[in-house]
Amino acid sequence: MTEPETTYPRRLLAVLLATLSAASMVAAASGSASAAPRPKPAWLPTAAHTANIAADGTPHNARLTIPRIGIHGLKVIAYRGKTDDARGTRIQNHGIAAASYGPHGGVGPGGIGNYQVAGHRSSHGAPFRRTPSLPVGARIYIDVDEHGAQWRYVYRVVRTRWVDFRSAASLRRQRAAVPGHPGATPHRAWMTLSTCATPEDHAHGDFWHDRFGNPQHRIDKIAVLVRREPRS
Repeated sequence: MTEPETTYPRRLLAVLLATLSAASMVAAASGSASAAPRPKPAWLPTAAHTANIAADGTPHNARLTIPRIGIHGLKVIAYRGKTDDARGTRIQNHGIAAASYGPHGGVGPGGIGNYQVAGHRSSHGAPFRRTPSLPVGARIYIDVDEHGAQWRYVYRVVRTRWVDFRSAASLRRQRAAVPGHPGATPHRAWMTLSTCATPEDHAHGDFWHDRFGNPQHRIDKIAVLVRREPRS
């Protein structure tokens, strides 16, 4: 499901036509929430359930597995900063993923708040080349070693967001503790899985990029923690 309040760039509408119904496209382009609300999936956790399974939010390096798109045990390096800054981009340039934390970043794996993981889609091995295709309900696994114990955090995709790198407001929504809602208090353990929209931008003549090589737009998959299990 595409987040209804997201406003998509006009030049990307042709691409979205291939993947969205006409009704959802109109809602996305206008920012309107007039369409009938979709029922919440049965697996969406309550705040009480999240409190029982969430970690304390301490940053840790991790391993990322998404069987649906062929990602298995990809390194995720935690760093203090914000999504796609200089340090995060250098980490991604090694063909792995980067997870920002701190005042302008997110929380650690399994933490209540926004666990923010970014990776390249069209360069440096392109480990996230297929993440934009993840549907609602797709499972994302994060494996970590915490205080001598091994845990697996299981997230499921709930929606898609587009981010405009030239918009401070759009970046605030991406990096918010509740994705899309700056200032809101989190009660669930969210995850933002982010990669570039370079192919879509280039297809529509948009070749802008920042000094780190990031294009104007990014495609984020928003997921929520549904389970924590020990790993032997």
